[in-house]
Amino acid sequence: MLDRLALMLRWLRAVCRLRSDLALENLALRQQLTVLSRRHPHPRLTSGDRFFWVMLRRVWVKWTDSLIIVKPDTVVGWHRAGFRLYWRLRSRVKIRVGRPRTGQEIRDLIHRMAAENGTWGAPRIHGELLKLGVVVSERTVSRYLQDQPRNPASRPSWLAFLRNHREAIAAMDLFTVPTVSFRLLYVFFVISHARRQVLRADVTEHPTASWITQQLREAFPGGSAPKYLLLDRDSTFDRQVLGSVENMSITPVRTAFRSPWQNGVAERWVESCRRDVMDHVLVVNERHARRVLAEYLTYYHEDRTHYALAKDPPLCRSVAERPSPQSKVVGSPRVGGLHHRYEWSQAA
Repeated sequence: MLDRLALMLRWLRAVCRLRSDLALENLALRQQLTVLSRRHPHPRLTSGDRFFWVMLRRVWVKWTDSLIIVKPDTVVGWHRAGFRLYWRLRSRVKIRVGRPRTGQEIRDLIHRMAAENGTWGAPRIHGELLKLGVVVSERTVSRYLQDQPRNPASRPSWLAFLRNHREAIAAMDLFTVPTVSFRLLYVFFVISHARRQVLRADVTEHPTASWITQQLREAFPGGSAPKYLLLDRDSTFDRQVLGSVENMSITPVRTAFRSPWQNGVAERWVESCRRDVMDHVLVVNERHARRVLAEYLTYYHEDRTHYALAKDPPLCRSVAERPSPQSKVVGSPRVGGLHHRYEWSQAA
């Protein structure tokens, strides 16, 4: 009984398939007659005709048996051309993937900071943006500045010693500043390793051992002297200076000959001071140099972000919150306009 039922079902399926094939064949022949009946010496196939045969090829296996006016390879070529056209049109529709693009306001702000501060790089601009509450990566800032990342500087061999004792280490050094009349002024400074804070800075034309000793006393008042004091082998730092340092219960540590990298924190501050201000100012005299140096130290301690301090100034600077969506970023000039501090304007 089951065998007869299965045979009956297969017969009905074959009949239905034959009728569907017959209907599709009839449709194919009528379509070709329509093309041939057009009033043209050489009938041409339109886009609708090509679309008909492409779709018929997809639903009917025996479509080649009824094809007369064109070759089957031609229909296959039409299908491939349609495939290429489909993906060409789809590729033109750009689907945005990945992280959202940085807003135009932030991009303009990055370019503005770079234009107003010629010596700033991506780390400095990124630190200033963090203080404005703008969350953006330093890599994004670097990409918009079109600046290649710098290679990390060579690290000294006793870096572990400095890290383990930076709270108890200070350094001192001298560097020269030329004046308009081609005289040389000497800038003496003492800097703490803990927060890169300059404890004392002054200018003189003739640095003597007595003058340096007095500067050290003013740098460490009231028992605030560190455990170690780094200094190079400058002839100005003679035995009198070393004796005064030891009398303040400080252990002087001299660097090796011609090894400025061993006093890296002090050398880095000298580079920053020259690059940020001294290379852009014509110093007239000692009084002028002290005024410029005092303005720079205020900016350095309160405003300038530091890469080694997690983009924070030595005296710490709180992150500003945007008061309202209408607030704009306002730049306050520092050091005569060489640098700026950026804050949100108050709501109107």
